Amino acid sequence: MGNTGLFEQPVSGLRRRSKQQQGGTQQLGMLLRLTPLGRSAIADPIVLLSNRSRNRAARAMRCLPFTDALYRDLQDQGLDAETLWHDQPRYRRGKGWHHNSENLEDDLRWLIRVGVLRREVDGQGLTSRFRLTPLGRQLLDGDPDLLQQRAAPLERLRHAVRRRWPL
Repeated sequence: MGNTGLFEQPVSGLRRRSKQQQGGTQQLGMLLRLTPLGRSAIADPIVLLSNRSRNRAARAMRCLPFTDALYRDLQDQGLDAETLWHDQPRYRRGKGWHHNSENLEDDLRWLIRVGVLRREVDGQGLTSRFRLTPLGRQLLDGDPDLLQQRAAPLERLRHAVRRRWPL
């Protein structure tokens, strides 16, 4: 690797300890910097970010009480929150459902935030309707049993914490 003496630096925060018997000082540690190799440690940072986004979106879809029919209808046509609210038997998964329309809107906004849904846009701007994003389509097409998988309690807790305090 050549002369590494050029890259040696004392580790910050470590003190020099004197040696009584030798009368000199001894350094506790050295930090070696590697020469730049022209490439990053992560081969493709976009892939890593993409995988994290996919995992977060899949977790949100598993933890929220929406059926596959909701996501398929959102893929085919835009739906508004009022339609979802009035057609609970079709779009509700499991026993839980929202107590009011504001909670339903919160879940839909969370799905927008994680990248599964988007607001539909018409010629005059944003509408009250929602559509499925390409990421949402990839998740549904890539794993048809995604919504049949029951989220583990630890996964639900992690989802709730991330939703409450997103980083």
